[in-house]
Amino acid sequence: MSTLQVIDHPLVQHKAAMMRDRDTNVKDFRELVKEISILLGYEVTRDLPLVETEIETPLERMKVKVLPEADLAIVPILRAGLGMVDGFLSLVPNAKVGFVGLYRDPDTHMPVEYYCKLPDDIGKRQVVVLDPMLATGGSASAAIRFVKEKGASSIKFVCIIAAPEGVKVLQNDHPDVDIVAARLDRELNSHAYILPGLGDAGDRIYGTK
Repeated sequence: MSTLQVIDHPLVQHKAAMMRDRDTNVKDFRELVKEISILLGYEVTRDLPLVETEIETPLERMKVKVLPEADLAIVPILRAGLGMVDGFLSLVPNAKVGFVGLYRDPDTHMPVEYYCKLPDDIGKRQVVVLDPMLATGGSASAAIRFVKEKGASSIKFVCIIAAPEGVKVLQNDHPDVDIVAARLDRELNSHAYILPGLGDAGDRIYGTK
């Protein structure tokens, strides 16, 4: 069964609180998404595999451990997931980036795919699927399914705010995929928005409210 890891670091809690504030402007919200993504990325990459190699220090030759060439693939769910990419790339600049485009049907709340482009060698990489919000779980589950169909077998899902309903769906649909979140909220409302939440993450990132 997949695990849910909620990152309780004080900086994560502080930045998540600032993101929730309705008065936080677009510039600050966007910066907070990047900053909290860096903090989440640090935890997510904790178990990346290492390989041993040799280097020359100014004084002598030594053995060191480094990330393998094919290490990480980041797959944001468009469009809100794009806001989290720069934070992860600041930690792992040589990571490859794929994209899954989904939108939620306003009536059925079900995900509809409109784009999917993934690295050719995604099956060799640890894959991190990114979306600021895990609400119903439909979009996240569909995106992970697309990634698996392309050959990926080692996948994590990372979000900033999660709802219990979405966590349950993702764990049922993909019991092999661990979930990492900054905060776990109370519930979804009748429009499938997370409560207390922070509103529509995509609108707040890009100023399209």
